[in-house]
Amino acid sequence: MGKPTRSGGIKSCSGFNVINSLLERQIEKRPDKVRLHGRILFLTEDPELIKQQLAGEDLSWDTKNPANNPKLRDDISTDEITPAHYCFYFDETLGEIPYLGLKCGSVTPIGRGDVKRGGFVCAVSGKRRGKGSSREQSPYAEMCAGIRVVIAENIERIYKQNCQNLGLLTSTNFSLIDRIRSGEEISLTEFTAGEDEITRQVIEYGGLFPFNVARMQGKVFLPPVKTEKRPMTLAEKIFARHMIRTTDRVGTGAFVRPASEASVGVPAVKPGDTGFARADLRFSHEYVTPMAAIFFEHYVGKDAKVNDPSSIIFFRDHLTFLDEVISEEKKKLGLLDLATQLKLKQQDFARKQGIKLHGELADRKGSEGICHSIVLESYALPGQLNIGSDSHTPHVGAIGCVAFGIGTTDVFNSWITKDVRVNVPESVKIIIRGKKHPNVTAKDFILKILSLDYVRSGKALAKVMEYAGEAIEELSVDERATMTNMAAEIGGFTGIVAPDKKAVDFLVERRGMDRKHAAQMIEGLYSDPGAQYAHVIELDAAEITPMVATPGDPGNGKYIRELNTPVPVEIAYGGTCTAGKNEDMDMYALVLGDALKQGKRVADSVKFYIQFGSQETRDYCVRRGYLDIFRQAGAEVIEPSCGACINAGPGVSTRSDQIVISAQNRNFPGRSGPGQMYLASPLTVAASAVAGYIVEYEPSEKRELASA
Repeated sequence: MGKPTRSGGIKSCSGFNVINSLLERQIEKRPDKVRLHGRILFLTEDPELIKQQLAGEDLSWDTKNPANNPKLRDDISTDEITPAHYCFYFDETLGEIPYLGLKCGSVTPIGRGDVKRGGFVCAVSGKRRGKGSSREQSPYAEMCAGIRVVIAENIERIYKQNCQNLGLLTSTNFSLIDRIRSGEEISLTEFTAGEDEITRQVIEYGGLFPFNVARMQGKVFLPPVKTEKRPMTLAEKIFARHMIRTTDRVGTGAFVRPASEASVGVPAVKPGDTGFARADLRFSHEYVTPMAAIFFEHYVGKDAKVNDPSSIIFFRDHLTFLDEVISEEKKKLGLLDLATQLKLKQQDFARKQGIKLHGELADRKGSEGICHSIVLESYALPGQLNIGSDSHTPHVGAIGCVAFGIGTTDVFNSWITKDVRVNVPESVKIIIRGKKHPNVTAKDFILKILSLDYVRSGKALAKVMEYAGEAIEELSVDERATMTNMAAEIGGFTGIVAPDKKAVDFLVERRGMDRKHAAQMIEGLYSDPGAQYAHVIELDAAEITPMVATPGDPGNGKYIRELNTPVPVEIAYGGTCTAGKNEDMDMYALVLGDALKQGKRVADSVKFYIQFGSQETRDYCVRRGYLDIFRQAGAEVIEPSCGACINAGPGVSTRSDQIVISAQNRNFPGRSGPGQMYLASPLTVAASAVAGYIVEYEPSEKRELASA
């Protein structure tokens, strides 16, 4: 088993310190019967029904005739469960917060502390519960408020996994409502039915950390992956390369000794295969790192060391400009001070553990860059498996790696094990054929995909989105990153594009990598002929014209030419990980440069903000002369940060009647302020900023041809 180290741990030949205290810790499964004492909160579309429940009146519910029941809220995002500013808390104070941002019509019926005071043990909602951000504060807030079970028609992958990791039970079985109300004992198998072997045990042990301790002690069963050679999708190939072979473990237990590099990789996988996959990169930002660090120190030990700090990266990218937009009311609540504590805790943990931190700038306000932007520009490589504390981690699938978002508990567990649990997902192939219009971008493609019934109904949840077809092949890596990034909005497990010459060019030009080496890296990274897909979506690029997603949800897509009346805008925002890349800046500069040639500027009625995704992109703009174009045209340029996208920087709305057009990825209620947000491409955002209302960008050559 290896020799004891000075720290008292056990060191294997793979260099992993196993903490003796964990190997000796008493770990038991939770009881196999559950009895819940408390009320059920139905999150309905009607705010008055919610208010009645908060006032103490139990809502009648007919489980046998669902059509008789009030309509439940669909698409409840984690932004609505725990609004961004309240995620600065990372303790049981979060129990006062759940559903504070829940919007029913134009009403937010739930106040601070209402759920906790109401004595609720179960919360019920409709389709796609927990969509959006990977913030584990959401299920943690529900738990701290007394919620023990979440029931919904279907549940988003990251949110569901976060619930399981924390020990919060989830179900799509509405018949449980009657049994909970009657105080009946319910078998734990009701909540493990249909789950894979590992997830079942995570639920039985009451969460991921106790399961992992049991795993180290050899108490759990890890089913070996026995899939024989078969045609595989690109994502399946990458999973196969990274799955840990349980049969190669030394010792009698499943995790007595961590896997060496030689015991990583299996011949093949298929959807439904479960196990643990070795992560090449693990990253987190200041919204998540502090909570993960506190969990790590509490559950593992104050002096415990993370496993392989060289493959962990921290980022200070979310809250750099918070002080410029946070309200006086929130300041009085101490939220700005809490946000500062997040920064300091991350800095301290990084220093203590020897982890690379991409932090704030020393000479001016702003950050080095958004985590996804920097990971794509500087770290991720084709064929890797990367995990990050953000739902937009799939961003780097643009160069052909499997990357997916995880929650706080997964983050701190990965610091111990260097791996992540995986249930190999099915893949959906999205083929976009033909040639796109000059004023159509990757953002228009993804907004079109998000509007499809297959996606809106939740059928794409937890699946890999593999993008292909001539129109995708024509996209640059930056534009492909928009597609893979917004697999998060689809609710997919990840997004990926097979790496090709453009990926090689990206690695050579942006990383300075040797071309021969880069070309070798992409060998074999394609889907095999005969690979199986859960579904295939085919679109014709020629049929897609510039789109917007109307306020409330990224899935509310429609063509701009279908807007019945002109929509005046007050704020235009171009930035975030999705739209703060080099090619996005090319688009803003193209439109504004075109406007300047015609003697136009940003409309007097509009504030147009352009925010870089990274310092590398800022330097690119300096080299190209874009900063002069932006300023001459009347746009305000901002240093890198997530900023307005999470209600934490310039570009947020401040009034409910404000109309915003944004190139970011989400427009959930309250996500970026109280206003009405339309999502659109960088071209559309810039053109609308100049026009003063939402318009398609019309390239100048097209206009000249028309006038001739």
